[in-house]
Amino acid sequence: MARMNRPAPVEVCYKNMRFLITHNPTNATLSTFIEDLKKYGATTVVRVCEITYDKTPLEKDGITVMDWPFDDGAPPPTKIVDDWLSLLKNKFCEDPGCCVAVHCVAGLGRKRRGAINSKQLTYLEKYRPKQRLRFKHPHNHKNKCCLM
Repeated sequence: MARMNRPAPVEVCYKNMRFLITHNPTNATLSTFIEDLKKYGATTVVRVCEITYDKTPLEKDGITVMDWPFDDGAPPPTKIVDDWLSLLKNKFCEDPGCCVAVHCVAGLGRKRRGAINSKQLTYLEKYRPKQRLRFKHPHNHKNKCCLM
């Protein structure tokens, strides 16, 4: 019953990277959340909101939960962006095509027109890539991917 009020997960794919944007589960909806993660093969969840569920059941299923909260509706602090890019570089170098899940409080911005507020829009407009996800294939000198 609780699942009906939750938006469906959204998978975003770019080259050898897969992301799952999902809702913020509660302990009551955790089993369905874990099923969704397994369905998409997500082995890492980045939680960018306050803790609303026990991560122990995920860890028992081999899913790592990273806690990097920041204020809802605000752009992420530089440290979180750096940690995020470092995580992605490591994950996608080790296992190209793997899936990393991320969620905030509601995840509404992924489906609702006008959900990005002015602070977030300004952040995105001023953001300049530093090619921190550029890495070389171990067997040749061509770049494998570059994002952000």
